[in-house]
Amino acid sequence: MSVNLQKGQKISLEKEAGGALSRVVMGLGWDAVKSKGFFGFGGGSAEIDLDASCIMFDTNNRPVDVIWFRQLKSRDGSVSHSGDNRTGAGDGDDEQVSVALNDVPADVKSIVFTVNSFTGQSFAQVNNAYCRLVNAADGKEVARFNLSVQGSHSAQIMAKLYRHNGEWKMHAIGENGTGRTFDDLLPQIVPHL
Repeated sequence: MSVNLQKGQKISLEKEAGGALSRVVMGLGWDAVKSKGFFGFGGGSAEIDLDASCIMFDTNNRPVDVIWFRQLKSRDGSVSHSGDNRTGAGDGDDEQVSVALNDVPADVKSIVFTVNSFTGQSFAQVNNAYCRLVNAADGKEVARFNLSVQGSHSAQIMAKLYRHNGEWKMHAIGENGTGRTFDDLLPQIVPHL
């Protein structure tokens, strides 16, 4: 049974999954808003290139590695990205980031997941956006966070996985932001670390 997270909510991954997790997948999905054609006929949807990124922070809240469409694997190998989906077409997750929790270096305190509109459109043109955490061992969804707050923002700080008293937890951040890549979001992420 998956937990439907609310903005700001924090959960223990072990409690929600019913035991220790070794590998999780953060899935991101979205659809482009369909435009209405002439007199409501025709139309279609614009292609929107949302990009999932994952920033690893150390105990001093400094970024130590970034996993995104230009670097699909962390230098230590514990985090990997499925690759860039430039349209959001199709059902299910459009991009996925896999995290081997037991292999994340001990000096990494938190892993923050962001999404940016690389093509520059605002989230007013995005429908059904979500992120979900899945237990890779059995494919079961542990938690889901619906992101479809439409508006003029072009990015969102979705969630973070973090260590607390020796266990991994998840914090649904859901903070709207601005920028085409994770770099633009770094100043907005720091208060959430």
